[in-house]
Amino acid sequence: MDLLEALYTTRAMRRVKTDPISKEIQAKILDAAIRAPTGGNAQGWRFMLVDDPGVKGKLGPLYRGSLEQLWTTIYAPRAAEAEANPDKPESIEFRKMARSANHLAEHFENYPLLLFAFVQFDPTGASIFPAVWSAMLAARAEGIGSALTTVFMLKAKEMLEILGVPEDGGWQFSCCVTLGYPTGRWGIAPRRPANEVAYRNQWGEPVGLEIPEPLWSAD
Repeated sequence: MDLLEALYTTRAMRRVKTDPISKEIQAKILDAAIRAPTGGNAQGWRFMLVDDPGVKGKLGPLYRGSLEQLWTTIYAPRAAEAEANPDKPESIEFRKMARSANHLAEHFENYPLLLFAFVQFDPTGASIFPAVWSAMLAARAEGIGSALTTVFMLKAKEMLEILGVPEDGGWQFSCCVTLGYPTGRWGIAPRRPANEVAYRNQWGEPVGLEIPEPLWSAD
């Protein structure tokens, strides 16, 4: 697969099939992850694949509880704004995102594979998230959709207990990635133009670039 196609089309894919992912492809995803840059070559990461229905059955209710807490706290102002002004573009996008996130929660146990990432003594994410992104790109190359979530942090203690993560190792939960063959089509996620969210030399100063449309397309 062309590198730019992978970069431009690896967006959150939460609607997926229940078809299993082969061990061969799982190996490719993990091997790509550990080739990512890591500070001081410390490789202070651990990855856990979860496909056992019993384990997913314990995690599902925990995930739904975490997401419900997220809607009523951090995202509460955005939800209220979307309800008050439903026709605004921002409200439409928020409701679309919320429906997708709720779909993940409702079908959590049906995802064929989950990838949990942990890091040791490094809460910055400087090493673990490049590795996770490499895993997601490797999955994309195999036609597998992925979606990254950190909402388990709201109930981290219970989640760590379910997964048997030792308390004395300094391991911290970074994220969970759901994986599965998508039911929909790949495409470029809509975003604000890069020049609206980038500066040059000083905060607020124009970046000096105009990028009204994606610089890659399938055509």
